[in-house]
Amino acid sequence: MQPLLEQWRRDPGGTYLGWFLWEERLKNFRSIRRGVETVVEEIEADRFGNVYKGSTLETVVGSIAEQRQIFKGADHAFLWKPKLRIPDIYEDRANQQIFGRFLDACACCHHEAAVLSAIRQLDEAKIKGLGPAAANLLYFLHPTLVPPFNTAIVRGYNRVTGAKVKLGRWDEYLAMRQGMLELNAAYRTQLSNDLGAIAGFLFDVGSDRYPLPVDSADDDALLHWQADLARVREEGARELKALNQAREADLTHTQIQGWLRDLGRALGFRVWIASNDRGRGYEGGRLGDGCLDSLPMPIVNCGAEDTIRLIDVLWLVPDQDVVAAAFEVEHSTSIYSGIVRMLDLALGLPDHLAGAYFLVAPDNREDAVRMQFARPAFSRVSELDLRFLPYDALRENRLAMARFGSGLKAVQAIAKPLRGLS
Repeated sequence: MQPLLEQWRRDPGGTYLGWFLWEERLKNFRSIRRGVETVVEEIEADRFGNVYKGSTLETVVGSIAEQRQIFKGADHAFLWKPKLRIPDIYEDRANQQIFGRFLDACACCHHEAAVLSAIRQLDEAKIKGLGPAAANLLYFLHPTLVPPFNTAIVRGYNRVTGAKVKLGRWDEYLAMRQGMLELNAAYRTQLSNDLGAIAGFLFDVGSDRYPLPVDSADDDALLHWQADLARVREEGARELKALNQAREADLTHTQIQGWLRDLGRALGFRVWIASNDRGRGYEGGRLGDGCLDSLPMPIVNCGAEDTIRLIDVLWLVPDQDVVAAAFEVEHSTSIYSGIVRMLDLALGLPDHLAGAYFLVAPDNREDAVRMQFARPAFSRVSELDLRFLPYDALRENRLAMARFGSGLKAVQAIAKPLRGLS
């Protein structure tokens, strides 16, 4: 295990470097938790509906499935399959309420015993088609208690431990979870308190990325293993190229934040850079250079500070603790998360700004932005004057705005309103 884990940590195409250490991964936890809470609210108020398509649950699960590698296909378990009538939480109101109470209990609790109790109560309900795939939602509520779940993770666990865990059963999942905790404790220096790490490793093993060592006395098996290793190295080279492209996307994200930082300061605003981005290198310095070191106390005490501090760029009114404009840069990541952070800002600080929420993205993502904004799940967000700010418009006009502009008028002029347009 030790050499295999070390190889995994160095592999540029594996889940450790490609997903677990991905900075955007951490930004999704708050927004997904908020989405789960919204699902619970809609179920309790009998506003959830009887279809998956267009529901808040689809939005939340979709944002999980959009993440790299390990969660690809996470939405399949929740897709409504009308011929099989599964998962049976759309047409059966009683089952829907049980599912809502399960999510609510897990969102509200803070201890392992309470989480396990909620899982066992859900299992007792025997809701057809609602199995351990729901653990992927719980992971984003309790990453140190609940590991992700999918076929590849189960296959990897069975290969590493020699177990025979079966899919689709909560008792089998809980047994696997216990074994994963033991593995995690045994190899903690190569893994993490966040169970996404051990799940990512098992996912890569179960996806045939890392063939397990064999008895060197078995010549045929050894040759086969060596061939598998060669294949892995070739795939690693291809995925390294893909990872470099993803890193270039991250650099573009940083560049746009830098443009907004410099423009905001030129227009006389105080600027806040997302707390997890402040240390990124930019033009020979750091992205956070010349920006606020901490958020003003009215924002810290508003109840949504954990989310607001992750918004990519905030402009604050000079000499006041008031947010003038908020910018979420969505180069290639889930648009859902950015919209949720904007909503948290609006609800947490309702008197701070109006008409100054901007989703900044490549021009070719405008349709995707509009599709997300139009979803029923975002009906409350539609009340905001959220605007789409294309990269090209910002690139072409930022220097002129910095030199001749004042306030927000110039930025609002080049941004496209989303409300009331299709």
